[in-house]
Amino acid sequence: MNFYGIRAIYRFEMARWFRTLAQSIISPVISTSLYFVVFGAAIGSRMGEVDGVSYGAFIIPGLVMLSLLSESISNASFGIYFPRFSGTIYEVLSAPISVFEVICGYVGAAATKSVLLGLLILVTARLFVDYSITHPIWMLAFLVLTAVTFSLLGFIIGIWADGFEKLQIVPLMVITPLTFLGGSFYSIAMLPPLWQKIALINPVVYLISGFRWSFYGISDVGVGISLSMIALFMVICIAVISWIFHTGYRIRT
Repeated sequence: MNFYGIRAIYRFEMARWFRTLAQSIISPVISTSLYFVVFGAAIGSRMGEVDGVSYGAFIIPGLVMLSLLSESISNASFGIYFPRFSGTIYEVLSAPISVFEVICGYVGAAATKSVLLGLLILVTARLFVDYSITHPIWMLAFLVLTAVTFSLLGFIIGIWADGFEKLQIVPLMVITPLTFLGGSFYSIAMLPPLWQKIALINPVVYLISGFRWSFYGISDVGVGISLSMIALFMVICIAVISWIFHTGYRIRT
């Protein structure tokens, strides 16, 4: 294992992140704070409890996931796209470092950024809403697993994209709508029976449900199912990345 190579990529990506703190941290935190003000304080104070939890506290896991998914994809996709755009990807490919080590460097940095942002949002949420975390270890586990999985997805998008505009297509046109429809602001049990079944097609439902369970011990689907869905999606992403490096898709040409 070439730890020096992994550390070099990891440190470079983290340094790039710290150079753009306004875009990487301040902007997502301010955006999420506005959600807390509008939905948590203004609207939440006029709504009843959801499954025994105040509405303002109920939406915290969903809002954290909303930021976590978007930032994980954006961090990883930009991280690998810029080396392709500038041509420095060939230096990485020619270095004595394996595919696994390259992925560890880029995806590890992207996941670290996303987890730190998620924790920062949780701290910010305390300023607006009182909440508790029933299973803190599981909360952190869901946070890390989701960040790693969607960083892998972002890595794939960064290789697939042949322009800056394509880097935003999946986060804006796919992930964000699925997150809003995945129970961020409501429990799918509130939906009519038909729409409850349709909602279960949305993979983000399982992520938010499992993450909310770690906070309040309530969930729309079983925790085991949530973990299985994350693991399945992670395996699919790893398989796609392996195929990309094996064939050289949009890397060697």
